[in-house]
Amino acid sequence: MTQPTQDTIWVTQEAFDRLQAELAHLKGEVRADITAKIAAARDEGDLKENGGYHAAREEQGKTEARIRQLEDMLRRAEVGDAPADDGLVEAGMKVTIKFAGDSDTETFLLGSRELLSMDSSVDLDVFSPTSPLGAAIMGKKRGDSASYEAPNGRTIEVEIVDAVPF
Repeated sequence: MTQPTQDTIWVTQEAFDRLQAELAHLKGEVRADITAKIAAARDEGDLKENGGYHAAREEQGKTEARIRQLEDMLRRAEVGDAPADDGLVEAGMKVTIKFAGDSDTETFLLGSRELLSMDSSVDLDVFSPTSPLGAAIMGKKRGDSASYEAPNGRTIEVEIVDAVPF
């Protein structure tokens, strides 16, 4: 696997295919539908007072922004297999950690926020594999400890409680 960069988005082939399908749908059917709505609203006359025209233009802006986002994500995507369920921390894992001296745990996705946007029912924090915490725990296993330097300069120690595929 290639060395991760800050811009890499880790995705499975299934997630990559879903993103490509969404992009094709937006560029095809959705764009055509919005264009038809704008044309129909223009035919009605005065655009300043035309709510349908303004709504269609707003919808067009949101759609074009999503198209740009998807194109960027697909350009930066690193496609790989879903990680094995072996307790090894790697991109695409849902990781549970415990901070040294604390009994509370924190669970997050080690990967890319874009993976969560595909499933809006999931409420998890996301850490990049290249973030200080992500880099410190990559390759560790359940029960291992790791430390990293926080932005304020403090060294923080964590224990890996669990790591399962997302």
